[in-house]
Amino acid sequence: MQQQDARVRVEVGADGVAEVVLARPDKMNSLDPAMFQAIRDAIARLQGDASVRAVVLHGEGRAFCAGLDKGSFEGIARGERGFNDLMARTHGVANAWQQVAWGWRELPVPVIAAVHGVAFGGGLQIALGADVRYVRADTRMSVMEVRWGLVPDMAGCVFMAELLRADVARELTFTGRIVEGAEAVQLGLATRVCDDPLAQARATARQVAASSPDAQRAAKRLLNAASVVRAEAVLLTESREQQALIGSANQREAVRAGLEGRAPVFRDLAQP
Repeated sequence: MQQQDARVRVEVGADGVAEVVLARPDKMNSLDPAMFQAIRDAIARLQGDASVRAVVLHGEGRAFCAGLDKGSFEGIARGERGFNDLMARTHGVANAWQQVAWGWRELPVPVIAAVHGVAFGGGLQIALGADVRYVRADTRMSVMEVRWGLVPDMAGCVFMAELLRADVARELTFTGRIVEGAEAVQLGLATRVCDDPLAQARATARQVAASSPDAQRAAKRLLNAASVVRAEAVLLTESREQQALIGSANQREAVRAGLEGRAPVFRDLAQP
């Protein structure tokens, strides 16, 4: 059975493998409000489908996901906040924006992401929400929020704390630098470099789906419970920090400079 809309396609095969396709290829699958909603809807649909045994997550076209779309940044530069209250917990421990990444963690079955092209900012956080990430050698990944005067706030801090050494997570977050496939694996952002990540993701998903669904779901619950990260507190702190940044003078300047292709001119912080 296949679901189709303007942003995301979901298909569940007879073998119990679900494919979720980010389908905004003309915009490199970047995130606008409709894309956020479509991803949340896809997660909710899979959450309620007992026939699903594994999920393959990938992007259509040239990229996995390029992060927040240009229109949203332009709105921020004009002083439009563009987001609902980030502190509201609309999906358990997560807000509506965090759910597009955190929701993959909360699905009861393994999620395998095939990541090609770019996974920047929010796109990287969505990929990190998967249990496994296969990448191409030329896949580019970045914690890019700092370039726009923001912080990772879509559960990225939870995932990075689990996957990366603390100094690596800090360097990537402070600089927004881009890493490619082999380095992404070395650092912990990706699982394995593959010539064809999608083919490998499908093969892994079929292998998962062929084993006991009870054991697979139990394994995911167990591995989620083994995390030492206090996810609820970190998700709330992400939201608090981001809400304070969005629309602030230096954040708007970061966006304007990025859109205009110039160096930003930031104000000094006010003295306490």
